[in-house]
Amino acid sequence: MLCWKCQPKRTPEEEAEWASRARKVAQANGKHFGLEDDQDLNFLLIGGFLTKVRSRSWQKTRLYRLQEDCKTVWHESEKVINRKQTSSPVLDSLPPPPSWIINCMRKADKNEDNKMNLKELKSFLGHINIQVDNAYAEELFKKCDQSKSGTLEDEEIRHFYELLTQREEIEVIYADYARTDGQMSVKDLLNFLLNEEREAATTVGALRLIDKYEVDDAAKQRKHMSKDGFLMYLQHEDCSIFNPAHKKVHQDMTQPLHHYYISSSHNTYLTKDQLKGPSSTEAYIRALMKSCRCVELDCWDGPNGEPVVYHGYTLTSKILFRDVIQAIKDFAFKTSEYPVILSLENHCSVPQQRLMAHHMVSILGGALVTKPIGSNWPTTFPSPEELKGKFLVKGKRLNNPAMEEDTVSEEDEAAEVESVQEVKKKKSKIKLAKELSDMVVYCKSVHFNGFEHARDNLKFYEMSSFKESKAFNLANNSASAFIHHNMDKLSRIYPAGSRTDSSNYNPVPMWNAGCQIVALNFQTPRKEMHINQGRFLANGACGYILKEDFLRDPSSDFDPVVLSRGPWLTPKTLNVMVISAQQLPKLNEEKQKSIVDPLVRVEVYGVPADNASKETHYIENNGFNPMWNERFEFSILVPDLALVRFVVEDHDTTSQNDLVGQFCLPLTSLQNGYRHVPLLNKNGDVITASGLFVHVMLLDGVS
Repeated sequence: MLCWKCQPKRTPEEEAEWASRARKVAQANGKHFGLEDDQDLNFLLIGGFLTKVRSRSWQKTRLYRLQEDCKTVWHESEKVINRKQTSSPVLDSLPPPPSWIINCMRKADKNEDNKMNLKELKSFLGHINIQVDNAYAEELFKKCDQSKSGTLEDEEIRHFYELLTQREEIEVIYADYARTDGQMSVKDLLNFLLNEEREAATTVGALRLIDKYEVDDAAKQRKHMSKDGFLMYLQHEDCSIFNPAHKKVHQDMTQPLHHYYISSSHNTYLTKDQLKGPSSTEAYIRALMKSCRCVELDCWDGPNGEPVVYHGYTLTSKILFRDVIQAIKDFAFKTSEYPVILSLENHCSVPQQRLMAHHMVSILGGALVTKPIGSNWPTTFPSPEELKGKFLVKGKRLNNPAMEEDTVSEEDEAAEVESVQEVKKKKSKIKLAKELSDMVVYCKSVHFNGFEHARDNLKFYEMSSFKESKAFNLANNSASAFIHHNMDKLSRIYPAGSRTDSSNYNPVPMWNAGCQIVALNFQTPRKEMHINQGRFLANGACGYILKEDFLRDPSSDFDPVVLSRGPWLTPKTLNVMVISAQQLPKLNEEKQKSIVDPLVRVEVYGVPADNASKETHYIENNGFNPMWNERFEFSILVPDLALVRFVVEDHDTTSQNDLVGQFCLPLTSLQNGYRHVPLLNKNGDVITASGLFVHVMLLDGVS
């Protein structure tokens, strides 16, 4: 057993056989990931040379290539390995998905003899995040050591792997439906899909799943699904709790812009706190790559006549405005083709404002919207579809385009002002350059003077920004009026200035009030950002989610706080059975004995009446295959606005539980039946191979 970086030398015949097997495994895995015959995947499997740089004097060219698991990157090494290098045919031939387990086995094999003694077995169990007492470890070892040699090798290792990966819960489910010679026929699988998964399945669809996931050629030829194929199906996209159809843009994108929730960032330039944290163009790139569609730029006079972006009156670092615009231009449409709003907080002098305008025009070019779409001045917003690949500027606009006019930043007017400098700045208004003013077409910033004033005086393109405390007050006490205001105008909500640690508010009440631009600190990966990621997970994660009809229809009297009868009131009962988890990550890789004590919490977010949270008991020392089999029931009155979040934590009796993984999704994107819940880390990235196994059922009515 060897570390993957130390690839064993093989004879030409062995190399050819290994390469053939690797290609077949890679093709199968690529097919499971929906990348069959993908040119980019094939290129990565072949590999290419990259330069590894440690310093100016140390630069080495290395071959990098994707492993056949289609998840792991291997690179060649020039390190000299003195110990004997041999391969393990049994390990290399274990059925998928074994790669990460094989890697852990090789780490545990200290003397690299392709055998596993009892001490190495215990080390291996620690690597895979499971702790057992000595008696159980010895029992498992003896059960597999049929040769009584004191070590496991060859078929004994295979037997150990099979015992280790055995999932009782899957065997029970499979046995219930595998009624054709011990396997699932097409009819059996269709029966499972219709009755357990509640899918609108067909015979053709069942055949497609067999072709896609069955790993046994003989079973596939008989149009059967074996237990291994069934397990493969349960762990992949078609059996995910998140509806695969929602991974693509599936909503109507031709509605006016204000009919959508828009994924939005606050102080996008910051990577940490608001007082002395660094500013970076990298922060814009990260936000845009997560399909953020509204980014903020706090613009101030910089040295050498060049405007800079930073958090004013603080020790946060400064970055050039032109560098920010270039980064936005380069990455704006990598993950979504729909429009990006540039929210300008302008504190610059007129000359530097003119340079801002110049940089935007020269860098963004024709993608920058500087005049209304169409030949006539519009009476409503264009749609995201019409604005594909476009940039909109949000900021102040001159009422009289013929002259420069005193103005002040919208957020400065609304913010809590504490320092003397800020008070002076507030009183000292700045002038607005016509060149910059002319770029504001659909998102003109104006002060909010009440809903009645806005209804009677504001144009559709005039929008207000609300500090969170003001917005929550309106959402709690004037929800209906706030909702109707957002039916024909845009609203932007932003965190209070007192959140110097870049923490966030709960965005859900703002969405319930129909607010479109609910801006959060993307650099702070906590629960609020997890919920935000869940809200924008559907519709291809394009950064735009169409609001529900009752948040767009002027005749609606929906109030999320005081619920009344209406089309929004469609009560549901959500039944969740948390069955098990697989391959939970170690939270502290440095400590061999750092094994998680996992518990699962299921949370529901929506209108106040629907908010709820329930959790399982914790399981001691098992992050590999913990099993709970606990049932929860939730009554949900307004399911169209609800989100469900699954949280796995490491229980701690002396301090706050640590997050192991989480996943949030809209209730409307949830699939019924036995489902795999992928787990994301605190940054919102997928934890490879980890997941929950649950049974969910969303039923009409409440119990």
